Amino acid sequence: MIISLTLGTLAALCWGTHDICIRYISQKTGIFSAIFTVLTFGAIILAPVCLYFGNWQDLTGPAIWHSGISGALFTLASIGLYKAFAIGPVSLVAPIVGSYPIMSMGLAIWNGGSITLIQIMSVFGILLGITIIAHGDNHSSTQNRKYAIVWAVSSAVGFFGSFAFGQAAAGLGAELPVIWLARIAGIVALLFITVPLRLDILPNLRQVPTLAVMGLLDAIALAVVIYAGTQEFAVFATVTASTFGLVTVVLAWVFLKEKMSPKQWLGVTLVFTAIGLIGLK
Repeated sequence: MIISLTLGTLAALCWGTHDICIRYISQKTGIFSAIFTVLTFGAIILAPVCLYFGNWQDLTGPAIWHSGISGALFTLASIGLYKAFAIGPVSLVAPIVGSYPIMSMGLAIWNGGSITLIQIMSVFGILLGITIIAHGDNHSSTQNRKYAIVWAVSSAVGFFGSFAFGQAAAGLGAELPVIWLARIAGIVALLFITVPLRLDILPNLRQVPTLAVMGLLDAIALAVVIYAGTQEFAVFATVTASTFGLVTVVLAWVFLKEKMSPKQWLGVTLVFTAIGLIGLK
């Protein structure tokens, strides 16, 4: 259990740090160029591990299609994430994006699964917490707050779909190869959006080191979560990793000096406590 908790904490720290960098980088370079660079560096970092250790002989056609959809949805979710962090407060965006386990629970119900009373209460806890945070935000315009919520919700939906298809692809065989293929598919999906619209995807050279670190953090978190799935208490790693948004909020408060009222801290605590309880069946 200690190993799983440690791995989950490492993933949360990596993703939380990655997300706080989005707020900084979105002011320095274009969103599409940032996403392209992060995805590219992530694919390059993952390539040696996936190509050498991956069981490519077990790769199936359905697994390839599922990984492709997962990668495309990840790119769409990333666009929403970057847009939301660019215009909205971290304390509002991070909890909304991190609430995607609600949809995972809904999918489980759709597939005939059962839920507990604690999980039902957790859903209401997440919604209540987000409402408290939104009403406690007096430092951003109402219009920006509304747009940030829309982008954050779209990002949460995208990440839910991406992880659902990614897990399905891994379950169909060749876990490491489908992860790398999903990254490649994400890059291709981004090109399908940017090329016809003639959008610039080349980053400002001065921001490349930061973007490379973001790609590294994302790759480490992904690899850690995958490895944690092989541990006896994998659920603890998953639940701990899902609180990455709390790390982002704390880092924004410390380094970006984002103001937080006691009411908003209550809302943030409520959201991420509820997210953790959803994963613990």
